[in-house]
Amino acid sequence: MTSIRSFSSSPLSAARGLLLVLALAAGLTGCASYAPPGGPQPGAIEVRQGVIEQINASQLQGPSHAGVGAIIGGIAGAGLGNLIGRGNGRAVATVLGSLGGGFLGNEIQQADFDRPLPAQQVVVRVDNGVIVAVTQPVNPALYPGMRVYLEGSGVNARVVPR
Repeated sequence: MTSIRSFSSSPLSAARGLLLVLALAAGLTGCASYAPPGGPQPGAIEVRQGVIEQINASQLQGPSHAGVGAIIGGIAGAGLGNLIGRGNGRAVATVLGSLGGGFLGNEIQQADFDRPLPAQQVVVRVDNGVIVAVTQPVNPALYPGMRVYLEGSGVNARVVPR
């Protein structure tokens, strides 16, 4: 005797599936890390002394995790779309939910997380006469004429009060 088993999805199993998708998406975003530019780096750093010549307002590009919003939105949209309809209608709803969620997730990421951060370009005359310009996050304690330390070099350089 052959037994035919029907697989019907109950609202409870659909909710479990959506919960699993959201948990995976949340877990993946936890893998992203951010180290601020010019932040402390392991090992020895070069430290020079100088005087601030001028400070100009500027902007730094914020941390960008390209595509993360679209991926999370697509997964969530697919999960929600999967709750709608049956058969081919469910498959279409899943695809449309994935596309709509991906678009919406990308828009949210660009609007909220990819904004430039306020910064300042600090021009320092180092004690040996060389002029160095460093763009870094705003430090309200800095002012022209102040004696400062110039720590690091290249993209990791930063100006700190003495």
